[in-house]
Amino acid sequence: MCQLLGMNCNVPTDICFSFTGFQKRGGETDVHADGWGIAFFEGKGVRLFLDPQPSATSPIAELVRHYPIRSLNVIAHIRKATQGVISLENTHPFQRELWGQYWVYAHNGNLPQFQPELDGSFLPVGNTDSERIFCWLLQSLRRRFGDMPPARDTLFAALHELVEPVSGLGIFNFLLSNGDCLFAHCSTELSYIVRHAPFNVAHLKDEDVMVDFSEVTSPDDRVAVIATQPLTDNEPWITMPPGSLWLFHDGEAASQLATRPSPVKSLAGV
Repeated sequence: MCQLLGMNCNVPTDICFSFTGFQKRGGETDVHADGWGIAFFEGKGVRLFLDPQPSATSPIAELVRHYPIRSLNVIAHIRKATQGVISLENTHPFQRELWGQYWVYAHNGNLPQFQPELDGSFLPVGNTDSERIFCWLLQSLRRRFGDMPPARDTLFAALHELVEPVSGLGIFNFLLSNGDCLFAHCSTELSYIVRHAPFNVAHLKDEDVMVDFSEVTSPDDRVAVIATQPLTDNEPWITMPPGSLWLFHDGEAASQLATRPSPVKSLAGV
């Protein structure tokens, strides 16, 4: 299986602590050794790091781990390949432009029965089903709304209409962001935590590292962290119900809609 990591905040925040534990799962504390990537939204731009090497031993991952890039929205992925060879072009997250905004997408799952037709407006570079589904999502949004981006809640409702009939076809966990907010779909397994005042000490599961967030935050900060499996062992992570689409904005879970849980119980990676 692949694993996902996302962050949505009300003020630009670095993800170094969470990424420290997440990085270890890419070939050291877990088996996701077929590449990794992370995308940081910064204003209208995206700072994207990709490497087909295991994140646990990647020099690029070490750079990211010690580089406090501050962002409102972050998406990261560690890969255990099923569809598509191990290569840079098949490494998540994927990035495209729509409505003058960068969109970033990462997927944990397997949908072999879903083969959407593409009209050429967005095309995959690699050969994963994940990238093809990302292209289909953006193509469908452009067809629906034309050249004008909809309001955030309208966009969330449209994504729900697209995702709901597909969600019952296989494993379809994903994170998606346009820099304004972060969408998360739980098909089988996702959890989240919202950190806010009063802040406490957190301890990673995958490495003996602790941080006292009260020393590195201000009272008004609010940070939502989404992960396939909880990254800390002393915090109250919330398990998302299988078959649910979430909208995170300003560091909190703003909306939730039901989809169809995956008929497949075990996770797969792409």
